[in-house]
Amino acid sequence: MTSTAAELLEVLWGRASTAPVSVSQLRALLILEHDEGINLRTLAGALGSTPPSTNRLRDRLEAMGFVRRQVAATGRREVELRLSRRGRAFLADVRARRETELRSVPERMPTGRRVALLTGLDGFSAAASALIHDSGVAGDVRTA
Repeated sequence: MTSTAAELLEVLWGRASTAPVSVSQLRALLILEHDEGINLRTLAGALGSTPPSTNRLRDRLEAMGFVRRQVAATGRREVELRLSRRGRAFLADVRARRETELRSVPERMPTGRRVALLTGLDGFSAAASALIHDSGVAGDVRTA
């Protein structure tokens, strides 16, 4: 039952297209949103990728206007990565579209089941957040 629900969530999630970015680019944006000002090496570690691959990913996001580089206050050789205003607007739009898709499901459920679902999701969210933060995984991947 859990795998079926997960698959159905994937379908609903996919309806809210993340174009023009790929899944890995979206992950990078979400990580930068949470850990604003990290450097390329830290982003690569959070993505589980190599610095050269992450550099190319960053270049594409920068070309789209979603990410900007900034010289760090700690030294001119250090470069921080930050979301641009356009990057923040893009993430807000993706979240809004995903929320619209997901909201349609509970609206079709009987009230008692809807309340139980929402209570369970609150608990799930708290447990998942604690797991992510306690394990030291960079990037609170808030996606809706």
